[in-house]
Amino acid sequence: MDIPNVIGDWQDYQSDELAGLRVRVHGLQKGVPPRGRDDDAKSLTYVSFQVTYENRDTKVHSIDLSRHPKHVDVRVGRDGHAAFVDIDGSERISDYNLYPQRRVTAVIYAAAPAGKLKQVDIQISPEIDDESTFGYLWVGGLGVHENSTRASTRASTASHSVTGEVEQFLKGTAADDT
Repeated sequence: MDIPNVIGDWQDYQSDELAGLRVRVHGLQKGVPPRGRDDDAKSLTYVSFQVTYENRDTKVHSIDLSRHPKHVDVRVGRDGHAAFVDIDGSERISDYNLYPQRRVTAVIYAAAPAGKLKQVDIQISPEIDDESTFGYLWVGGLGVHENSTRASTRASTASHSVTGEVEQFLKGTAADDT
């Protein structure tokens, strides 16, 4: 992977064993878990995002994006500080058999200082078919709309973030291809 995915993008798994399987991180927004705040997140701002797997293959894949902390890593701010991932408040995908032409989605909650949420990096590294998989990365931030990298306008809060840099890189790449 040369460039990170922007929140909202689909990422196809490239290995032959997982061909047809793809993942998407989307729906980044402020939100508190239905069970309430964790004591470890006192004075932090909660955000939620969705992780969706889609099986376009002809065979069943077992997806495990559950309680293990290595499955979801959230970093915030320019220096990439670790955010608190609320494992107990989040929905999980645990040993789920994902059949062909089906999707499964989990909602993940994380918390960090409000000022650092303008830049969010999310890495998803599930176990698929009982094997650890490569961790794909998505970048975005609060105030950055998912489809903004495809439009000519952006949220003003994202002008100097990693997402802005990704947008400039993608525009440059598109110009080189024409």
